Amino acid sequence: MGISKVERLMNLVIALLSTRTFITAERIRETVSGYADSPSDEAFSRMFERDKNELRDLGIPLETGRVSSLDPTEGYKINREAYALAPVELTADEAAAVAMATQLWESPELVTVTQGALLKLRAAGVDVDAPEFAVEITTTAALPGLRGSEDVLGVLLAAIDSGQAVRFKHRASRSEPYTDRTVEPWGVVTYSGRWYLVGHDRTREATRTFRLSRIDADVQPIGPRDAVRRPDGVDLRDIVHRAVAEAPPSAQARVWMADGRGTELRRQATTATAMPLAGRGGDELALDIGRQDRLAREIASCGADAVVLDPGSLRDDVIERLRAQAEEWAADV
Repeated sequence: MGISKVERLMNLVIALLSTRTFITAERIRETVSGYADSPSDEAFSRMFERDKNELRDLGIPLETGRVSSLDPTEGYKINREAYALAPVELTADEAAAVAMATQLWESPELVTVTQGALLKLRAAGVDVDAPEFAVEITTTAALPGLRGSEDVLGVLLAAIDSGQAVRFKHRASRSEPYTDRTVEPWGVVTYSGRWYLVGHDRTREATRTFRLSRIDADVQPIGPRDAVRRPDGVDLRDIVHRAVAEAPPSAQARVWMADGRGTELRRQATTATAMPLAGRGGDELALDIGRQDRLAREIASCGADAVVLDPGSLRDDVIERLRAQAEEWAADV
């Protein structure tokens, strides 16, 4: 069954807001969910024309222009500055309602759909700015869906609700062995589509962050109820950001990139050395890691044309993204 008109229009707005260049109608048909099922060119043209008119009727600043100086084909995008709202003043009740709506929008179900759409656009050669998402979940009352670690998340949230410590096995990367951890859980945070537990690690006697996908399914609540409390003033998002988003200023990655691919990554490279790989011509790029999550997303968007040589943690992150995207696409078939 095809998607609804509202969902198709939302997909179109996301695509046109995310691009820095004009997108042709044919590219929109190929990459924006809801158009590929058009039975003919004429049917697509009629549908797309109606959707463009509807966006303009809604006051959305849809612009047209040449795709590039070398390509006179007409393309489309949304003017971000004209689309943005003027400053809005809210009452306390209105602000609370907006905050609730924001939590729903940033839930992992919508994060997965949005990031998947942007990844498809980038894989098709469209230059997009992918947004980052973060939402904090500390009770089971607002539990969104989760693929892969549902049982782990359920036990952790139940332990947080009851104020109990937890014991589990965890590994820092796919290539490392599991180690036993005993943790006083403070909350679960999603950061750019990844789930993390934050709490006091009794084994290490320090605050620690654990990616849920690297926690073994056998999580055991231990100790009395109401014995664990999140300390006042603790910012879970900030802890996760410092733990997983920032790399040391000197940290670099080595990435092989096929000839003619990865223009944006090539611009960021500090050095590029010719290097064939598996019979294909390409270059070894030296890239400042900075924010590993963003770099992993950019590399994953190149598919088989990019291979992370080092470090292993970045390679694991890219592989996880590609695997998740492959599973999502297979589910859509």
